[in-house]
Amino acid sequence: MAASKMALASLALHIRPLTCMAASQPSRLAPHPPDLILWVKREGGFVHHSLKLSDDGSSGLGLVSSEKIPQGSDLISLPPHVPLRFESESDDDAASFAVLADLARRIPDELWAMKLGMRLLQERAKIDSFWWPYISNLPETYTVPIFFPGEDIKNLQYAPLLYQVNRRCRFLLEFEQEIRRTLEGIKPSDHPFRGQDVDASSLGWAMSAVSSRAFRLHGKKLLDGSSNDVPMMLPLIDMCNHSFKPNARIIQEQSEENTNTLVKVIAETDIKENDPLMLNYGCLGNDFFLLDYGFVIESNPYDTVELKYDEALMDAASMAAGVSSPNFSSPSPWQSQFLSRLNLAGEASNLKVAIGGPELVEGRLLAALRILLCCEMEAVEKHDINKLKSLSVEAPLGIANELAVFRTVIALCMIALGHFPTKIMEDEAVLKQGVSATTELAARYRIQKKSVIIDVMRDLSRRVKSLSSKETSQAAS
Repeated sequence: MAASKMALASLALHIRPLTCMAASQPSRLAPHPPDLILWVKREGGFVHHSLKLSDDGSSGLGLVSSEKIPQGSDLISLPPHVPLRFESESDDDAASFAVLADLARRIPDELWAMKLGMRLLQERAKIDSFWWPYISNLPETYTVPIFFPGEDIKNLQYAPLLYQVNRRCRFLLEFEQEIRRTLEGIKPSDHPFRGQDVDASSLGWAMSAVSSRAFRLHGKKLLDGSSNDVPMMLPLIDMCNHSFKPNARIIQEQSEENTNTLVKVIAETDIKENDPLMLNYGCLGNDFFLLDYGFVIESNPYDTVELKYDEALMDAASMAAGVSSPNFSSPSPWQSQFLSRLNLAGEASNLKVAIGGPELVEGRLLAALRILLCCEMEAVEKHDINKLKSLSVEAPLGIANELAVFRTVIALCMIALGHFPTKIMEDEAVLKQGVSATTELAARYRIQKKSVIIDVMRDLSRRVKSLSSKETSQAAS
């Protein structure tokens, strides 16, 4: 026992605490972190001479150009040993890493960020970590919903996101207990976190750091010549903020004689003086951006609202739209076959459908409504299923059918809008009250969700007006 206490005391001299403190203003993990640009250069990386780190107050710390940079210029390059991967080489012995790897295998695939997050925590705990100049520049806190106060989680008001937030919170609490059971009584030299307790808060910090900053890039080539995507932290590169119209992009260079991959950022467009460096994190909806990155994009063209394909809901919507159809609750056998092809019926069906985004109305929902609101099997069978799923194909089953479909979707939108307990005007009033950052973020999120529904209704209403005019003209002629 005495020897064990001595070992822990010795170990304590080589650790950094893993506690996560709440902060009113986001700040770096260390009060005065090392110069990250200088560290990357010292490790053999390249950073364009005009790049600097700057905090604009809205997007946080990011890279900005101090002068014009021509399109195609190299901006940043990282040598192979600088990115942090789960399997990155370190001075930890095999026993310690084996314990970490065993814990990582228990993490669900969809929470891949937690696996790399464990590796990040391991390096954060070490006072002599090679990656400390990078880790010390990471935010002390994150604005992702798992760190929201309970009331602000509730104020997100959108069931699919609430489910994901609660699921992640539950996982963190359960995984904390699993880690403690696994590490109980382990030798200090084999402890992956240098003897420190790892709680749900520190796990959440690590998972958020990875989900908001890591990139999934090509790893080593496999035997068949392909390569697998490997999550990795890219120091300095992850200081680029997001835009759907980026001025920079990431590329990977790998020579035939050298299996090591160089990760680079190049200028996608001309970059003006004082412009921030922007990468496209992905064509994602606000659920992903808020859950993983901690921000919401206004008028996001990829944002959608999830609905459930439910017979009773469809019946209610058609009745509200003044469309008479008994086929939702009791489709004909031939209609049921089409629903199965759309994966909206049967044992393995996927009843999640969406409105908004580039499609406006998810193709499976659009095709289902067109088919169920049509009584003529021959008319439906004349068309390829993909045409029935496309909004760009105007009225494939006739104008009357299309009008009934659009009016039903508009009614679905009204029902979905009614599920939110507040109206947009009330949400906008919240933003004028000087509320906390998390309350403001929750309000902005639900405003955008409601805006998606309203935009779909407006678009379909215009289509209804246009089709009604055509129907009138056809009747007159």
